Amino acid sequence: MTGSNASSSSPRESGLSRRSVLRGLAAGSAVAAGAAASTRLFTPAIAGPAPHIRLAWTEVAACHSPLGFGVAKGLYAKHNLDIELFYQGASGQTLIQALATNKADVGAGLVGDWLKPLEQGFDVKLFVGSHGGCQRLLASEASGVTDIASVKGKTIATYGIGAPPQVAFQVTLAKAGIDPENDVTWKAVPFELVGETVARGDADIAAHLDPWAYSIQKAHNFKLIADTQTGVYADHTCCVLGANGAFLNDNKDALRRLAEANIEVHEYTAAHPDEVAAWYLDALKPAGLSLEDLQAVIGNLVSHNHPIGQALIDQIRITSEDLKLVKVLDPETDPKEFAERITVNLLA
Repeated sequence: MTGSNASSSSPRESGLSRRSVLRGLAAGSAVAAGAAASTRLFTPAIAGPAPHIRLAWTEVAACHSPLGFGVAKGLYAKHNLDIELFYQGASGQTLIQALATNKADVGAGLVGDWLKPLEQGFDVKLFVGSHGGCQRLLASEASGVTDIASVKGKTIATYGIGAPPQVAFQVTLAKAGIDPENDVTWKAVPFELVGETVARGDADIAAHLDPWAYSIQKAHNFKLIADTQTGVYADHTCCVLGANGAFLNDNKDALRRLAEANIEVHEYTAAHPDEVAAWYLDALKPAGLSLEDLQAVIGNLVSHNHPIGQALIDQIRITSEDLKLVKVLDPETDPKEFAERITVNLLA
């Protein structure tokens, strides 16, 4: 998960960053495979030295913890891959920049962050999903909001106009018959003040990303109105891996193995969220989050939702239709053609 337009006081500065802990850990002991993947896996031939892949991630995002866990525990090395984790920042824009400036070969990011740059011609192909659900819409008791219908006329605080939580829940509202531009008011506030803004009555509803959304819900006893796991987002993937076009052309076998490893580590996470949470707490020392908090956040993710091949194309098409609905993608964009053009089917 990455979030567009995060403020300059983003969680990157809160003490969560410990990327030095992660470097050089790929030779660690291999993780046993989790439950069988929901999609057919590859069995690529492995020969020669392990390809080096620079994987951009957001280490402060709990939903990215399986990536660091997989490196630390040797899962990628098991697939004969030498993975270097590159901290790309806490926004979708910095993810795009990391790939565009050749600081990374592959990146992990929200589907909603990928699609507009790809529509504009950014040379990246999406190739495998990671998980579903890491955003929440939360209402204070004082707001009187109890469901999506009662969101109409209310003020929603989020950390940036055009940020992923706003876009995601604009879709939710639109599909419920609420005009997401005129029937609600969106209020942009600093990243770390979204919850406080609602708690003090300056907004009615908070739209945020996990683990921060989880912390807000727990601290203020806000009501969960919607998320990106249920309702219109049931069975949707949330975060997807994308590869630079040039890197893809020269390293298709390595990317097939990376896709396989990505599916395996997320299946392992689905089966063992407590183990991944314990690693995350120990390696990254996230400020303000306990082991129980991380277990709840990571365990709540739909870590078995990692489409690849035609399943990924279908999900990208659906998301493209949704983003056209809320005027993020251009009216003339054909969702089916677009989804086929910006993905690569590693099962083909």
